[in-house]
Amino acid sequence: MPLPKGQANCITDIEGVQVGHVTLYEKMDQENTICTGVTAILPHKGNLFKDKVHAGVAIINGYGKSAGLIQIDELGLVESPIMLTNTLSIGPVLQGTLTYMLEENQDIGDNTSTINIVVGECNDGYLNSTRLQAVKPEHAIEAIQVASDEPAQEGAVGAGKGTICFGYKGGIGTSSRVITAGGETYKVGVLVQSNFGNRDEALFADFKKKELDTPDGSIMIIIATDAPLYGRQLKRLAKRAAAGLGRTGSHIAHGSGDIAIAFSTANKHRHYADTVLESLTYIRDGHPIMNDLFLGVVEATEEAVIRSLQMAETTEGRQGRKVERAPLS
Repeated sequence: MPLPKGQANCITDIEGVQVGHVTLYEKMDQENTICTGVTAILPHKGNLFKDKVHAGVAIINGYGKSAGLIQIDELGLVESPIMLTNTLSIGPVLQGTLTYMLEENQDIGDNTSTINIVVGECNDGYLNSTRLQAVKPEHAIEAIQVASDEPAQEGAVGAGKGTICFGYKGGIGTSSRVITAGGETYKVGVLVQSNFGNRDEALFADFKKKELDTPDGSIMIIIATDAPLYGRQLKRLAKRAAAGLGRTGSHIAHGSGDIAIAFSTANKHRHYADTVLESLTYIRDGHPIMNDLFLGVVEATEEAVIRSLQMAETTEGRQGRKVERAPLS
């Protein structure tokens, strides 16, 4: 039996999680079109640097240019908004997010440590004139500032404005699941930036065959849960996103950057603490609820990819290229 969906079927079903988009679309001339954007995922509404969240990352296939992942892997913490954009805009998005966090935390780099900014990307260069470098630091700041815990916009918005999935218009998709076991109830939510696959690979629909001259794609998968887990366990959660991708038809191509980041809103890690020891309450690895959390990630990843197609719209990009909305109800 499939797991029940969250109230909004969205990553923001996890209390405190917020999503913000800035979408850039402008036809410059016959050759060039700006068709890209920025998406911000905030793990909670407080100060993300002072109250970090436990996190884990899975590099399903490492053909990508993301920033900040090695420190997540090493320390098991996220201390900034998780930002998504296009491949050539990692730099300005990192800069804008850094500026925002420095203004919020006057102590960073002065009387305390520096900060690890997390940015993921997909290549939207089929539709977007990436060489124009239209994304600026202020777009990252705006995406953070407009972030809301309302149901997130999906489809051709934010970092998904110019992406392609299974030969149709992809973009941002999200989904959530509710897990109840042992007298406890938890939620898991997934948000994806989809940009992979050919039409004949899709397992959830019989798409008409049509080849687009696109590079191997990518997908960023952000997983949120309110279950009390720590870094190693969250890395295990992130790994399960690969099974969700497989359900859609992805074979995780050589040139695809397939990356999953999972975080928990429980057990926040305080930056300022003067104790030697720290206690942490977490779910036992062997408890059946862990299997349900794994299943929730698989189901929500699969549905988030499909929703990124369902909620997108036919989009015209550079050089007159047009990518159609998938024929999905």
